[in-house]
Amino acid sequence: MFKKNAPILFLLPYILLFAVFIIVPVGMAVGLSFTNFDAIQRPQFIGLTNFVNLFTQDLIFLQHVLPNSIIFALIVGPGGFALAFFIAWSLAQLTKVPRTIMALFMYSPSMTTGVAIGVVWRIIFLGNPQGHINAFLINIGLITEPILFMANARFIMPIIIVVSLWSSMGVGFLAMLAGVLNVNPELYEAGSIDGVRTRLQEVFYITIPSMKPQMLFGAVMSIVGAFQAGAIGVALTGSNPTPHYAGQLMVNHIDDYAFIRYEMGFAAAISVVLLGIIYGFSSASRKMFKED
Repeated sequence: MFKKNAPILFLLPYILLFAVFIIVPVGMAVGLSFTNFDAIQRPQFIGLTNFVNLFTQDLIFLQHVLPNSIIFALIVGPGGFALAFFIAWSLAQLTKVPRTIMALFMYSPSMTTGVAIGVVWRIIFLGNPQGHINAFLINIGLITEPILFMANARFIMPIIIVVSLWSSMGVGFLAMLAGVLNVNPELYEAGSIDGVRTRLQEVFYITIPSMKPQMLFGAVMSIVGAFQAGAIGVALTGSNPTPHYAGQLMVNHIDDYAFIRYEMGFAAAISVVLLGIIYGFSSASRKMFKED
């Protein structure tokens, strides 16, 4: 009897933690999305009103937040995924010691919080002559007055994208590095016999098909990371909402309504929409990298 139930007993701690920290919060968010709740009074059931208002009356969401989130996710998600695979493949060509050092160097930014990353990059884009970018441009004579990078709507989103790509080499990158290193070398020998000649052909016909589970994991992590981003933009600009809503993402919009306006029901509705978007992109990734 014990041997038959042993797998369940070993999985029980994970199941309990998953239920307490994932299933229950998601269920509560879905429930609150149908209510009017200010975190003080009892929630009042209002049906689909929050969702209707989100897509019909929330002009900030429709004009700024949703387009910003989609553009950001389409660039940082696939861009970070492709960059992670390229760096992982490049590091796999090195010997063990330099590969380990470089992998740690590339992975370390992802362990840093958005606030800490913002502090570092704010010095670089500081809107006075002491900012590194402004100092460089003034010294070479391209500008005479410092540029207010984090107050100009033209620069905010590109800067957030660059910083996010810089810090996107997380566990997905490590998984892809492990996948590249574990490809059977005999497959490359067989490929050369069958007509595979260039390194690019090896990547597309041997490496990627041999590491689909790691590619799927990296893709899902990139998608989730892209749609969960938001702390970097607030840390860089120093405000939520960001100036002119230029860097306002869905997570920032949720924080705005939940912890500044205390409209918890409306914030929960936004989080449910975000969950649905992430699930849709993750499902597309699973179909793309599913094993035959």
